[in-house]
Amino acid sequence: MKKQWMCALALAAALNFSTAEATYTPPKVPEDIYQWVQSSERMNYFFNKKEMSYGVDANGHADLDTLIVPVIKTYDHVQIEDVRMKRSWRMESTDTLADLAGEANYLTINIPRGVVTVDAVDLIDSHFWTVERSEPKREIVIADLTEKSRDGIFYRAILAYEKDHRREILSHTKGTLTEEEQEHFEKEEKRHEKEMKKRKEQEEREKQEKEKEKREAE
Repeated sequence: MKKQWMCALALAAALNFSTAEATYTPPKVPEDIYQWVQSSERMNYFFNKKEMSYGVDANGHADLDTLIVPVIKTYDHVQIEDVRMKRSWRMESTDTLADLAGEANYLTINIPRGVVTVDAVDLIDSHFWTVERSEPKREIVIADLTEKSRDGIFYRAILAYEKDHRREILSHTKGTLTEEEQEHFEKEEKRHEKEMKKRKEQEEREKQEKEKEKREAE
């Protein structure tokens, strides 16, 4: 009898899981605010490009070595169930996880050192409201992450975006630059803009060459 009960329970769980798999859709993340980077089997990775900013020191000056980035990871049904099950195994309440949809992380990145500090992690519902918060203050060295690491890919994409959007990010920052820092910043931006122009020209040439080869092959 006990074996039959366990089998029935397992079958019911499997049927419920299959139904969830067929019907669940992650909440839509606003594309004008968040930049999508990648999707794995378990979650989708986005960073907030509108609120990305530089740090501010005690004197109210922008710290261009420190990047503040809110990010969102939306879960698929498997990840949601995994979070709930682990909570249940620890004999903890799952009442707040009824509408779990993902997590919001608040990151501080030391750009020269390549170190990410996870300041806070909010579990969020399908309306992006916080249902729980933890403050791990966990440090992650990007260089220690492999090229295939999902987190590594994510953090490197954020830094690549920062490199190409420094003026925009500075406009989101409450602190200001000193006259000397502003002069240095403008010089660096002009140099980078020239590099970007060369890179785009090279990419366009390569694209045209590939199109030419394709036409010739036909």
